[in-house]
Amino acid sequence: MQPQNFDAELEEISIKEVMGKIKYKIMVMSNKGGVGKSTMSAVLAETLAMENYQVGLLDADIHGPSQGKIFDINKKLYVNDEQKIEPFMVKDNLKVVSAAGILEQEEQALIWRGPRKASLIKQFIKDTAWGDLDYLIIDAPPGTGDEPLAIAQTIPDLSGIVIVTTPQDLAILDAKKAITFAKQLDTKIIGMIENMATLKCPHCNKQIDLFSNKTKQQIEISLLGQLPFEADLLQSMDDNIGFMEIHQNTSTAQIIKNIVNNIKNILKG
Repeated sequence: MQPQNFDAELEEISIKEVMGKIKYKIMVMSNKGGVGKSTMSAVLAETLAMENYQVGLLDADIHGPSQGKIFDINKKLYVNDEQKIEPFMVKDNLKVVSAAGILEQEEQALIWRGPRKASLIKQFIKDTAWGDLDYLIIDAPPGTGDEPLAIAQTIPDLSGIVIVTTPQDLAILDAKKAITFAKQLDTKIIGMIENMATLKCPHCNKQIDLFSNKTKQQIEISLLGQLPFEADLLQSMDDNIGFMEIHQNTSTAQIIKNIVNNIKNILKG
């Protein structure tokens, strides 16, 4: 039997080998569900892929994986002869691995405790055959618990965290906790996306602030962009249709492109 520290060394080598082929590793997180974190992860990955970057999207939300539904992946994860997980190529330049790929049925609930969840995330990180990527977008589950902690502690050179919120006071409070999480782990905060900030009236086209819109005053990190409540964006997620591909000439798509450009510029320093 090999000593335990030997196994840990092999695991570390495997992680460095896989992650070393990826230029930028970005974790998208929120401390509150329902703010559009998975939607933002999907459109960021889609936009980068449309710009001809090689992109991977890891859905690490074990209890509520959404990327399988968003990208219409109905197959279980496949492990190749080298015991590596093969990502699904869902679009040109875009590969996806989702925790949904371990479920027998879409509506199945995974009733797991922390150590088992952390172990699965480590396996996704060290055993996925991503190959050479420009960007890996990691859709983390809501909160600051086992899963985001496992991601931040397992990836040795995480490029940074993008935090998603709405301008609601409760969501902003939770976003501040996500910021504290990043600071305590000494992880770079790339910036914040404010989602569902406004709504265009279908009758008069006036922009309506859905909440009090205090994010800029309450949070002192880079605001990457503010997105409106966009029915077409939500519908595209439900219908497995790439929003950026179908609606690329809309004002919302332009905001998303600007957000992506801001992220790229911040990462380049």
